Amino acid sequence: MSELIKKTALYDTHLALNAKMTPFGGFEMPVHYTGVKKEHLAVREALGVFDVSHMGEFHVFGPKALELLQYVCSNDISSIAVGKAQYNYFPNDRGGVVDDLIVYRIEEEHYLLVVNASNIKKDWEWLQKHNSAYNAQMENHSEKTALLAIQGPKALEAMQALTEFPLDSLPFYAHTTTTFAGCEKVLMATTGYTGAGGIEIYFPSSKAEIIWNAVLHAGKDFGIVPAGLAARDTLRTEMGYCLYGNEINDTISPISAGLGWVTKPETGFIHSNHIAKEKAEGTEEKLVGFVMEDRGIPRSDYLIVDSENNPIGRVTSGTQSPSLSQGIGLGYVPKEFALPNTKIGIRIRDKRCEALVVKLPFIKT
Repeated sequence: MSELIKKTALYDTHLALNAKMTPFGGFEMPVHYTGVKKEHLAVREALGVFDVSHMGEFHVFGPKALELLQYVCSNDISSIAVGKAQYNYFPNDRGGVVDDLIVYRIEEEHYLLVVNASNIKKDWEWLQKHNSAYNAQMENHSEKTALLAIQGPKALEAMQALTEFPLDSLPFYAHTTTTFAGCEKVLMATTGYTGAGGIEIYFPSSKAEIIWNAVLHAGKDFGIVPAGLAARDTLRTEMGYCLYGNEINDTISPISAGLGWVTKPETGFIHSNHIAKEKAEGTEEKLVGFVMEDRGIPRSDYLIVDSENNPIGRVTSGTQSPSLSQGIGLGYVPKEFALPNTKIGIRIRDKRCEALVVKLPFIKT
């Protein structure tokens, strides 16, 4: 029997705003409120707020925390200063990825791991399995933590009214814990998934409605809109960011996916020798970005073809870019087709449509 679909603390709020809801990552989530393009452009040009409380939050702490995380994470956890964050993935033992995540260093021996909603159970069991050799202290706070992403170039200015902490003093991939909208111990971070700037705020689920309403009120004069998962997806696709289940999974090489920059095999993580070899020698296929030169919108699992219409790969993510008014996508191709300005084709409804490999991201922010 499948597990029951969960709801975030703001479920009723989304319904009151006439959001279109859909199951995603085991949760009933808002896809959009007033339309994907409007929400997308609001985030690029002003600001929007996303309820992303479906994400998972694990706290790992104590004297063995660093050793455990160095073993299960791809990046060098020891290099994270208190108050900073780092993008990571959990390598598995067969060359793929368990999940990608962000690691925040809260205190010297206290880390917060933020994982994808669909992988909360799998990730927690993976950590528990490997922690048997370390005995770090671990707590799963996923069900009692809410998370809002307030994204866009006007986000910091608009949200400054809700806190005494100077938001513009937070560099990229940093965080602080302070009072926000009258609520104490809110973790504010600059680790967004849109490429548009802004902050993410973590707080108890019991405070969700109070903080949501305060955010909308503070952003009203700046053009804030509630934004759903569809705009979140088009925004991250424009930046060329990986999405677990699309660009990365249990069988895809993180090096093929372009994650060599967060891969530090010298730390001795799981299966590090294999991934070190791939990082040094390269892989036979690579994840690329492409723009459509013919009319057409690429979608996940569409075939990528060569000049003679022979399949050479597949699309992992695709959309009509609201910023470019052009079809864009990500997909895997053999390394000889991966250079920018390489011509490829996307098979859309049995027709070969011209596309061009480009350097990521698709837009400069």
